[in-house]
Amino acid sequence: MDFKDQVVLITGSSRGLGAKTAIAFAKHGAKVIINYYQNQIEALKVQKYIEEQYHQRVSIYKADVSLEEEVQGMVEDIISKYRKIDILVNNAGIAIDTMFEDKTVENFQKILNVNLIGTFLTSKIVGDYMLKEKKGKIINISSTNAIDTFYPMSLDYDASKAGVISLTHNLAKQYAPYIQVNAIAAGWMKTDMCKDLDSSFEKEEIEKIFLKRFADPEEVAHVILFLASSYASYINGSVIRVDGGY
Repeated sequence: MDFKDQVVLITGSSRGLGAKTAIAFAKHGAKVIINYYQNQIEALKVQKYIEEQYHQRVSIYKADVSLEEEVQGMVEDIISKYRKIDILVNNAGIAIDTMFEDKTVENFQKILNVNLIGTFLTSKIVGDYMLKEKKGKIINISSTNAIDTFYPMSLDYDASKAGVISLTHNLAKQYAPYIQVNAIAAGWMKTDMCKDLDSSFEKEEIEKIFLKRFADPEEVAHVILFLASSYASYINGSVIRVDGGY
C-alpha cells in the first residue's frame, strides 16, 4: 500500500490504536496529522517517533472532537496548510465503566458527546472539504459491543458505538458516490482502555476468542489501512469485525 502525498487525520491518536494507526500510515508514506485532547506528551512522542523513523511530515492538533468550534478550527488550519484531507480516521473515544446502578446522565452524555457526536462533527466538517474534491475515505472505529457483545457496565459506551455504526451507514449514503465511509467493529485490544481489567474476567474473555488472545493494536491498524487503500475501492457503508473470532 502506498499513501505517498496523502494527508491523513486521525482523531485520538496520541496513544493506543490511534497512535499505532498514525505510525502505520507514516510507514507507508502518508502525511500524518495527530489529534489529541489531553495527552500532549504522548502526542509529541508519536510525532518524534514518526519523524525519526520515517522522515515524514507530522502535525499535532489539540481539539475536543465533541466541540464544533474546535473541530472547525482544526480542520480549517489543516486545509490552509495541506490544502486537503484525503483520509479521516474517527478513532477518538472514551469509556466510563461502572455498575448499572451507578450510571449517571452526566457520564452517559459525556460518552455520547465524544464517541458519537465527535464522529459526526468531524465527518461532517471534513466531509464538506472532501466533497469539493469529489473523493475521500472516512473510517469510523466502532466496537463489537455495538453488535452482539454486551456488558451492562459498558452500556453507555455500547450505545455510543452502535450509534457510530448507524452513522456510518447514513454517511456512506449521504456522501455517495464520492466518499467511502466504512467502520471497524473492534474486539478486545491491548490498549490502556483494557489495562485495568480484572484478571479473572480477562481470562474468561480470552477463552471466548477463537484465537485465544487480545489483538495487538497494529493488527487493527492494518485493517484501517486496507479500508483507506485502493484495495478497498468497492467497499462502502460496511462494518468489518476485527475480533479474533468471538
